[in-house]
Amino acid sequence: MLVRIGLLTEGGVPCATGDSGDAGAWWQRLVHGLASHDFDLYAVGAPLIGVPLPPNARPAPATGEGALPAGPPERAGRRAYGRRDRRRFAEGFHALATGLTAEDDAADAFGTGLGALADLARDSGGLPGALRSDEAVRLLEDACRAPGARRAVAAAGLRDHLVFADHLERALRPLSLDWYDETALGAADLCHATAGGPVALPGLLAKRFFGTPLLVTEYGVGLRAHYLSAAPAGRSAALRTLLAALHGRLAGETYRRADLLTPGNAHTRRWQEKLGADRDRVRTVHPGMPAERFAEVGEDEESGEPGTLVWIGRVEPAKDLVSLLHAFADLRARQPGTRLRIVSVPAADGGAEPDTASCAYLTQCAALAAQLFPDEAAGAHAVGENPVSFEELGGPEAPTLEGVYASAAVVVLSSTVEGFPASLVEAMLCARATVSTDVGAVVEIIGGTGLVVPPRNPRALADACLALLRDPERRHRLGAAARARALELFTVDQNLAAFRSIYLELLSHAPVRHRAGSDVPFAHPAEAHLPGGWAPKAVPAGTGAPDA
Repeated sequence: MLVRIGLLTEGGVPCATGDSGDAGAWWQRLVHGLASHDFDLYAVGAPLIGVPLPPNARPAPATGEGALPAGPPERAGRRAYGRRDRRRFAEGFHALATGLTAEDDAADAFGTGLGALADLARDSGGLPGALRSDEAVRLLEDACRAPGARRAVAAAGLRDHLVFADHLERALRPLSLDWYDETALGAADLCHATAGGPVALPGLLAKRFFGTPLLVTEYGVGLRAHYLSAAPAGRSAALRTLLAALHGRLAGETYRRADLLTPGNAHTRRWQEKLGADRDRVRTVHPGMPAERFAEVGEDEESGEPGTLVWIGRVEPAKDLVSLLHAFADLRARQPGTRLRIVSVPAADGGAEPDTASCAYLTQCAALAAQLFPDEAAGAHAVGENPVSFEELGGPEAPTLEGVYASAAVVVLSSTVEGFPASLVEAMLCARATVSTDVGAVVEIIGGTGLVVPPRNPRALADACLALLRDPERRHRLGAAARARALELFTVDQNLAAFRSIYLELLSHAPVRHRAGSDVPFAHPAEAHLPGGWAPKAVPAGTGAPDA
């Protein structure tokens, strides 16, 4: 194999942020498509179970701590801390805690502490016991109350310190893995992390211990997702501040230390640069979508069922279906006979049951639709039908994704928050005209091939949809342009070509590390593989240069 890659995944199934479960398989398509390379898969958070792997990929040996179970990992050979190790832990943890609690920018202190704890974990066999100790809680409390600490964390109580210490131990659990030797990550030519933060920690350690180049790919902003979900009931303002600081520092350390960052869109890129990424080490690589799946729909000259709007995605408040329903009420008052299909897709992680919040939101939207649109019947003795239908992908009404897009005259995206919406790219591959809200990477994806309106503006959404429904020629023209753009920028081939080039570029700048029994890339000049001799002909003195 040309290159041995340590692929760091989250929970065994890294996924692009999007509405389609198919978008979450980008890493599998990468491994399949780059068959000339050798991939070792390291799952941070859970073992790789039930994931079909090609011959050039194999899961790393999953020990108890490698799988990161619910209980804290402990190595069999872990020794008790002596006085010297306790001092090393106190110094490293103090620097890390100072980096989390200081009012001024203390990213360097956090990075110094993280590195010191990583060295201690490698020497002593792990950190879980120390990170859960009374000493760690005391050091955290001292940092929160030290001069120069943020005002918000100064109010943290014992319960906040205990909860945060537990969260910190879980976030730093990759430091205690047994992957950092010459048989595991030490044997990789480069590490490729599928997210920043804790997932990339093993790559940071491989870079620290072995000089292994680190590539980080993010198709969504994990830090933003944490900020949006960081305020559950029962968490104080001080605890939320500490948690935000931890995830922000981990992400920033990843961005500063990685050899190259490949965000999936400009929206993610801006987050990375704001958190300290060097602009020269950031290169946008759009996720690759399986265009062949939608080829038949995209090449069909028909533009869907007249008067049918389609929304497809995961049902959650950020998708703002309430605004969509109000927009449809406005539209239908001006264009009777229109229809709205709301098609929910399963979660990207393949969960069998939707979460409680999603079910409650779906129930709320269904109740609103029933209130806004009473069932309509063609005659006095006919059964009424609602112009808004709630369907589930894979069910009898929407058996296939391609069929759903084929039925659409216009595909609508009404979100208030998005990363890289995969459903938008799928609609473009199907040559469907789109109306989207201006969030996340939407404008970057659309590029002038669809209509974009402000979020939380039902009237603007209704006007844009109505304009396309009343102009079939414009719909067809925009759909054709959208398909051409998607085929140029968002295909699997484009994605594979980008990473093939990036892997070789990173490796060409890395120090050559000779390993017994293996071919080292770039260890021999390319001319050495040419048949016959390749030395230039000897030129007799005084005869001048040889003919070309």
